[in-house]
Amino acid sequence: MANVLKASGEKEPFDEEKLVDSIKRAGIPDNLQNKVLEHVKSKLYEDIPTEEIYKHITEFLGKEEVAVKAKYSLKRAIMGLGPTGYPFEDFVSDILKAKGYVTQVRSILTGTCVSHEIDVIAEKQAEGEKLMIEAKFHNATGIRTDVHVSLYTKSRFDDLKEKYHFNKAWLYTNTKITPDALTYAICAGMGVVSWSYPENEGLRDLVNEYRLYPLTILTLLSNAQIQTLLENHVVLVRDICSNRESLDVLGLPGDRADKIFNEAKVICEG
Repeated sequence: MANVLKASGEKEPFDEEKLVDSIKRAGIPDNLQNKVLEHVKSKLYEDIPTEEIYKHITEFLGKEEVAVKAKYSLKRAIMGLGPTGYPFEDFVSDILKAKGYVTQVRSILTGTCVSHEIDVIAEKQAEGEKLMIEAKFHNATGIRTDVHVSLYTKSRFDDLKEKYHFNKAWLYTNTKITPDALTYAICAGMGVVSWSYPENEGLRDLVNEYRLYPLTILTLLSNAQIQTLLENHVVLVRDICSNRESLDVLGLPGDRADKIFNEAKVICEG
């Protein structure tokens, strides 16, 4: 079987089981899973980039299921929340709200030694729980969150915890995390949510569980329109589904706005 070239530059043998797992997680119907697998296998060659495999899958799904194609594009859609990390901070805040927390984003806190901008503060007052969240965003595949992120997150926590009564520091990232970064975080008593960690509770799983799809998953929005919506704190597809007027800032003709709204509804209801 052909080798696959990963975004990190590493090579590994093409793994049918791994591909099937990924399309199952995306919610691809059972009757399409084998068709997708056979389509990809027909396109394989030695050292095929994972990005090309992804394109073959989305092109195939584009002919079948609009909603499923969008959800399969989730990882890249979250990367599309850039170029700054602010929309990802709002995105993480929405996840924590879905988990029952009251949140604040981008708070400036003065610690024992220096001031810090904290990406997200999450509280459950009834349970006496107050979390300091570092939201680490990457906008390219193949980049992993490394150990220095765990180190500076713990340092910030130590400088702030007593004054602001934080119980725990958490690191949320939209990519994978290096083994050293994860080992240090666990050893230091931090929580970690990366793309696929913890198992069945990673970022990918939380997004699907709470149906918190980023608006960048929509295919009918231009990059400029996405940026305008993000600047107006419209981050999720469900923000559009629940409030069609959120599209008004784009100044679109009614029929064009209707098409975008209808695509959003397909994702929300799919």
